[in-house]
Amino acid sequence: MQKKLNYKECETIELKRSLAERSEILETVSAFSNMRGGSIYIGVDPSGDVAGVVIGKKTLEDLANEIKQNTDPKVFPSINVFHVQRKDIIKISVQEYPTKPVWAYDKVLIRVGRTNQRASAETIRRLIKESQPSLWDQQSIPLSNIREVNTTHVRFFLRKAEEERNTTFTGTRNVTAILSKLHLLNNGNLTNAAILLFGKEPTARVLQAEVRCARFNGTTSVDFADMIVLEGTIIQQVPEALNFIRRHINVAAKITGKPEREEIWEYPKEALREAIVNAICHRDYEDTGNVQIRIFDDRLEVWSPGMLPAGITLESLKHVHESKPRNTLIARCFFLIKYIEQWGTGTNRIIDLCKEAGLPVPEFSVTSGSFVVTFKRTKKYKKTATMLQLNKTQEKIVDLLKKYNDGLSPGDIAKYLHINRRTVQRNLSSLTPVVQWTGKTTSDPRGRYILTKEV
Repeated sequence: MQKKLNYKECETIELKRSLAERSEILETVSAFSNMRGGSIYIGVDPSGDVAGVVIGKKTLEDLANEIKQNTDPKVFPSINVFHVQRKDIIKISVQEYPTKPVWAYDKVLIRVGRTNQRASAETIRRLIKESQPSLWDQQSIPLSNIREVNTTHVRFFLRKAEEERNTTFTGTRNVTAILSKLHLLNNGNLTNAAILLFGKEPTARVLQAEVRCARFNGTTSVDFADMIVLEGTIIQQVPEALNFIRRHINVAAKITGKPEREEIWEYPKEALREAIVNAICHRDYEDTGNVQIRIFDDRLEVWSPGMLPAGITLESLKHVHESKPRNTLIARCFFLIKYIEQWGTGTNRIIDLCKEAGLPVPEFSVTSGSFVVTFKRTKKYKKTATMLQLNKTQEKIVDLLKKYNDGLSPGDIAKYLHINRRTVQRNLSSLTPVVQWTGKTTSDPRGRYILTKEV
């Protein structure tokens, strides 16, 4: 007949003679939870001799409640009874707790050999740090390697970071070394952030990283007029999304007489850019949804999967608020190329730009688990004598006329632009607010087209 349990106290096993040792039992629950887990046998003395325990109707329930009420966070171990020598033994199985530290009463215990020891402040700080879940963009992609990175994308990033932030990447320009400096490699594996920022095929690894852009007829999401899916890196997606928007909203060319033509977008371009960058940078990539840009007759919406960070409210977005990036590696890289500023001012900037443009204040909302920025169209938008919506050919004509103060004939324009005269005349007819014919008649051979003085 078995007289002893073949167990000895160690890092994962504790033997208690009776339930009277409740405080020690609770301390062991804390110690096991903060380490590798373990089992507590009640009814067995430290030598292994089986003493057994008397188990009443509510003994196990009371034990479970006492553990739950005196641990923080609350621990719910598995409690079972088995028999040795016709005696009842209680086994409490404790798993390592994912969020540390676990307190028992007012103490944090750790398991050292066969004993429970009170954790020092330094140990508590270490437990907190080690138990913090890694952010999604910092997680490694198993079996990934540097061959999945487009080195051209990395070189572009370096140049832009040096131009925008005067950032100097000292030492080797080796791509592996650069990614390591940016904390985008973990033991040779690429992080999720590395794939999204510089991957050859980012959406092959992270399908939800697509950006979906659509223009709808009317004011509902029913009748598609145009739709594209952007699958490049998240750095490339920003200008590509803006290009799609440009094709589907009013964009006027303000002729100022300067070599560069100033474009006036129906919705402020920089406000749209800010909303798109924020949506891509701060979205929840563990959500299977996509960033979406929806253009309607009366509004434009930018959807970003995920709820607002803790402590940030819809109302606080309208005022000065803390920056709490969900994806810290992506945010740091976006900061280096001046896509974001990391001061929590992005939404304030969007509001200010819309006000300056005479647009209604954009709406911030949370819909179906996504954060949505809605830009509203205004009926005040219209062309003026110095503001004209131009196509590409008309833009080239205006640029050409700026170079020749004495003007050009339709034939000259056709020759310089390598297009036929009929195309020239058709486009000039739409430029009458800013272009003037100098001939006495439309057929005057000495006539020239010039830009009017008022521009």
